[in-house]
Amino acid sequence: MSATLVKEAPPAEDLPVRKPPTRKRLVPYWLLLPGIVWLLVFFALPLVYQASTSVQTGSLEAGFEVTWHFPTYWAALQEYWPQFVRSLLYAGTATVLCLLLGYPLAYLIAFRAGRWRNLLLVLVIAPFFTSFLIRTLAWKTILADDSVVVGALNALHVLDVTSWLGWTEGDRVLATPMAVVCGLTYNFLPFMILPLYTSLERIDGRLHEAARDLYASPATTFRKVTFPLSMPGVVSGTLLTFIPASGDYVNSELLGSTDTKMVGNVIQSQFLRVLDYPTAAALSFILMAIVLVVVTVYIRRAGTEDLV
Repeated sequence: MSATLVKEAPPAEDLPVRKPPTRKRLVPYWLLLPGIVWLLVFFALPLVYQASTSVQTGSLEAGFEVTWHFPTYWAALQEYWPQFVRSLLYAGTATVLCLLLGYPLAYLIAFRAGRWRNLLLVLVIAPFFTSFLIRTLAWKTILADDSVVVGALNALHVLDVTSWLGWTEGDRVLATPMAVVCGLTYNFLPFMILPLYTSLERIDGRLHEAARDLYASPATTFRKVTFPLSMPGVVSGTLLTFIPASGDYVNSELLGSTDTKMVGNVIQSQFLRVLDYPTAAALSFILMAIVLVVVTVYIRRAGTEDLV
């Protein structure tokens, strides 16, 4: 009986490891280089410059000098803390409204739109085809005292409730907190809908079928399947809405009054009118720090890092 000799393969650790050529190993770094340079030039360097500006003293006529004057931060926060609170309140309210309005629309586009899906998506981003300024100015007409919208709100006695809450003044909506929140909600609503749609569209339809096979009601299916799987879109949408809304100043400037000024209006005024650059820079860094803390706590509480 003849035996067949089988040559054993050498151990894996004895196999030679072939490294790619140096040029190929450097390709990913070369591809990242333009983005890194862009971040350094247009983000890191301006941030460093603003940080140095925030600790300067002097005036525009005499010139500013870095003296490491950190009390500017405390003085700015002590004087303008109402604007910080107002900014977070308006941005948070607008974010919640965007979520309540955007989720049903994103759900409709993802699961019920059919052949109209592309058209609805175009309509969602249609406001971007016009200027941010024009879109905000349009709300001055929509919320005018003699407009149909304000008349309907009066007829439904909605303004009685909002006036009691302090969001409107009698039968007037313009130059009130409600007008500012309406402008923020409208302008940032697409930033909520698009991440929600992306997250919902990725959900496997077979999961809904499995839930129905297990006799789950539509409400249970939404609570146990749809909403948990759409949490990355919820987190992304709320961040994309809250962060820019908290630093916005256009809506408050055009739709609000002196009593509805946000911290963005203060920063804009300090930079362009008062010409107090250190205070403006300090306010910017305080706002950035507050938003960073809020966002970090929110992401940890949301329990998801899979952002779309």
